[in-house]
Amino acid sequence: MEALKRILGIVWMLLGLAAGYYLLVSQAIPQFQSDNPDDLVPAIIYTFILAPLITGGLIIFGYYALIGEYSEDRM
Repeated sequence: MEALKRILGIVWMLLGLAAGYYLLVSQAIPQFQSDNPDDLVPAIIYTFILAPLITGGLIIFGYYALIGEYSEDRM
């Protein structure tokens, strides 16, 4: 079970990177390139608030799982 937690730690880290990439490339960049001024506010929110929060949270969670912070003998 501990090996599974460590493997899933890597999965969480990769998922965090993929989520950040998707949020920037598929959501924020097209809105920055849009001619509509109403698209600028969501693009800024995606880029500077949501992307770091989501990516950072998933990567930190995955890192802790990878180093064994959630193992049964730590509790």
